[in-house]
Amino acid sequence: MRNASSHIVKRHLWLILLLVFGIRPLPCATLQQLTLDDMIAQSTAIVRGTVVDSWAARTGSVIYTHYKVQVSENFKGLRQSSVELVVAGGVVNNLSQSFSGSPTLNKGDQFVFFLWTSRAGLTQIMGLTQGLFAVAPDASADPMATRAATHELMLDPKTAQPVKDATLAMRLSDLRSRIASTLNASQGASQ
Repeated sequence: MRNASSHIVKRHLWLILLLVFGIRPLPCATLQQLTLDDMIAQSTAIVRGTVVDSWAARTGSVIYTHYKVQVSENFKGLRQSSVELVVAGGVVNNLSQSFSGSPTLNKGDQFVFFLWTSRAGLTQIMGLTQGLFAVAPDASADPMATRAATHELMLDPKTAQPVKDATLAMRLSDLRSRIASTLNASQGASQ
């Protein structure tokens, strides 16, 4: 009798251990779909720049990777030669955190960054990768700026229904013009 009850307890213990350690939440982010005009209007800064350095640090319970960006062109907000932005996730003291949808930037990469600064003072990319346009490394005077489609769950802000994201690509001159015209239109509407 003792052997039978011991066997039942062991089976239940294995089941509990499997449930506790074997089931993990699926990594997923839910994003609100932002139009280019939404990002232009809602950004606190829009800059073109090159990633020159990165490091990870803990802020509260979250690890952020900090990126230093050498600014080559200011479209909105900042008028500085460099900016520090953060992306959730990274490694500090052998402790690793990752967040679905967080981009990884590499030293030397050039982007147009749509940024917003939180009340806590952390400058981040709008909508994870939605506010990140890679600038082609060619020698062209007017390179392509491309925002890759996100694979994260994205919702239409009007219907709250899932939508599929699409890659957005345009010449840097066209992006520059679109930013300027959208900002001019919003300034005219506020006067």
